[in-house]
Amino acid sequence: MGTTIAGDMERLLLRPAGPERFGPAELDGLPEPVRRHLAQAIAPGTPLHTAARLRMRGSIKVGRWLPFRARQVLSPQRGFVWTARAAGLIAGGDRYLDGAGTLQWKLAGLVTVASGEGADISRSAAGRAGAEGVWLPTALLPRFGVRWSAPAGDAGNQVTAAFSVGETPVALELRLDPAGRIVSLAFDRWGDPDGHGFGWHRFGGEITGWASFGGLTIPSAGRLGWHPGGDRFAEGEFFRYRITMLQPVGPGAGSR
Repeated sequence: MGTTIAGDMERLLLRPAGPERFGPAELDGLPEPVRRHLAQAIAPGTPLHTAARLRMRGSIKVGRWLPFRARQVLSPQRGFVWTARAAGLIAGGDRYLDGAGTLQWKLAGLVTVASGEGADISRSAAGRAGAEGVWLPTALLPRFGVRWSAPAGDAGNQVTAAFSVGETPVALELRLDPAGRIVSLAFDRWGDPDGHGFGWHRFGGEITGWASFGGLTIPSAGRLGWHPGGDRFAEGEFFRYRITMLQPVGPGAGSR
């Protein structure tokens, strides 16, 4: 991934929040579980951020589990730039913007160990961008085109957020605890987890921790991968993360 291209993409994604602030009116007409979730995730008076910078660390499975550190610029309904280093030797990242996604990883900056682009990579990356909206809950408010629902007879423990990233549909199924925090998520993501060709497959995982940053309480740690919620998750899991910093772009802020 070229440094200049990545930097240009980050500047395009880092749109500042408008002057509006979060208040009870944002939740009018929503099912009770959805109101409970968003009310605990967004503090009153928080700017309605749609973009943020993040830092994270964890482990990623590339044949075997490797430690990684990463930074990211995220605008869930538009795209992301994720730049990481694993085991101190493999560096690269993934990105998506305006319908196009790419990935590129190199060993010691010289040997390409993974790369990809095209329609399948782009559709998969769009789904990832949408799912990572759980890290920026203000971007998933109804005013930004997100359709929230809650199934009847579920004791208020599950909600769904449906929207599109470009032409890719995303429907996040979120399982909640009594406080409204996310404890697991799942959605249909375009990918090829089993090596049999691209198609729609279940993706998601378990949340293992929460933290607050700038008025937002988010699922700050978790385990993610293909085939969540079943016996195959053990083989499909490939990403364990902990967010160490989240800095939403405030009203009128520039892309520093």
